[in-house]
Amino acid sequence: MRSVKEEIAEKICYTELVYGRINKKLNIELPNNKIEEMVRSIINETEESAFQQKGKNIYVANKTRKIRLTINSNTFRIITADKLK
Repeated sequence: MRSVKEEIAEKICYTELVYGRINKKLNIELPNNKIEEMVRSIINETEESAFQQKGKNIYVANKTRKIRLTINSNTFRIITADKLK
């Protein structure tokens, strides 16, 4: 059986709106391909224990980068990224 981390890494997808949302919420200005690279890196670097499913969303909290990703558990579409305190 595949882990949630492996499944997310393989199936993650994006909408046009999410790129702008991630740039705005993280206060950065990256092109779409760099955002995708960053998200892939965060998923790969984060321990499986930091993946938490609540309702229809999966939260990936990377304490090193101080970023939390929110991903829809049904579509594997990234919803947003937030700064952690």
